[in-house]
Amino acid sequence: MNHHNAPPLSQRLKAETAEQHERMHALMAQGNPFADRESYAHFVSAQYLFQRDVENLFRDPAVKAAVPDLEARGREDASLADLADLGAPAPQQALVTDGVSMPAALGWLYVSEGSTLGAAFLFKEAKERLGLSETFGARNLAAYPQGRALAWRAFVASMDAPALADPAVQDQVIAGANAAYDRFGSLLEQHFSLTAAST
Repeated sequence: MNHHNAPPLSQRLKAETAEQHERMHALMAQGNPFADRESYAHFVSAQYLFQRDVENLFRDPAVKAAVPDLEARGREDASLADLADLGAPAPQQALVTDGVSMPAALGWLYVSEGSTLGAAFLFKEAKERLGLSETFGARNLAAYPQGRALAWRAFVASMDAPALADPAVQDQVIAGANAAYDRFGSLLEQHFSLTAAST
């Protein structure tokens, strides 16, 4: 089959999850994580559980094969260290990604990596409003060592590999991204206690 005319997966993901992305922005605005360190700790709790779900997928050899620099990604440990810095307990919750495999797993990674790319503004807020840094409290929002843009471009290159050009495969990745957004959204709602307000 010839998929040369199909848009690359990264473009489809961006377009087809745009509403989800906006919803996360709205939840963050509603939750106001930079009001004080306590509010921010609620955000980090959600981030930690989400990152745990994402990194659970790193053990899959097929995911490792699809994303060559996988080991350098993910922020579970950073989030856990931040919670300790903030004197907040690590939340306990069952993983939701045990049944997730390639290609849907890539959709989960897309959401996680996209949030790392987009966290520059959040990192700035954490520094300026809460006095946190990449070594205290805001590790989970810090850039990767090679910088946000390079890390993202390398990830997009993995997404736009020829092996993922089949629209049916891409649909599964997009379904994974939607599931990941749904998970992160529900975690934000739980930890910001927004569920009552939004019903």
